[in-house]
Amino acid sequence: MRLVVQRVSSARVVVAGETVGEIARQGLLVLVGVTHDDTAADAARLAEKVWTLRILAAEQSCAQLGAPLLVVSQFTLYADTRKGRRPSWSTAAPRPVSEPLVQAFVDALRGLGAEVSTGVFGADMAVTLTNDGPVTLILDS
Repeated sequence: MRLVVQRVSSARVVVAGETVGEIARQGLLVLVGVTHDDTAADAARLAEKVWTLRILAAEQSCAQLGAPLLVVSQFTLYADTRKGRRPSWSTAAPRPVSEPLVQAFVDALRGLGAEVSTGVFGADMAVTLTNDGPVTLILDS
């Protein structure tokens, strides 16, 4: 799994003109990409890592502050752009593999007590955020 974690002061996901996920205070926007060999154990391990990352105010974590998270699936995190000008998506897992693992990541966060909003898997989403810092990290399983 590959995550792009951004500290935000607010973030929102809109699908077909309707807000489907939103956080209105400091928290984390997490973009999630899945590759072929990822597992539910990877999802759980990364969920705990994100929940306890000390990147919020005063070097605190979402776990310490009860800060919300907005999770958005994004297969393009596994784009291969080494050849030519058209990205290859061959390292991104197909929907039957990736959708359950993104859900496992969300479920693991919720199991830890996190307040989690999400986008809609596979939808054309408009993601709006106010990056706070800016702080952006990339995590890989």
